[in-house]
Amino acid sequence: MYGALWRRLPGPWPVKVLLSLVLFVLVVAVCFLWLFPAIAPYMPFNGNSVRSGLPFLTPVTPPTSAI
Repeated sequence: MYGALWRRLPGPWPVKVLLSLVLFVLVVAVCFLWLFPAIAPYMPFNGNSVRSGLPFLTPVTPPTSAI
């Protein structure tokens, strides 16, 4: 697959490297800007299953010294 993409890119190998880098950055940007936010509501890890108020999860306040 990558060989076919490499052969379809125009120009000598420095131009192909630059175009490959630009295409990679473009694909990553599209994923982070549109794809991942669009599918985030459908992902199962959005729900929090940890209950608050359990004794071992409550913050401990340090004792105050009476001077």
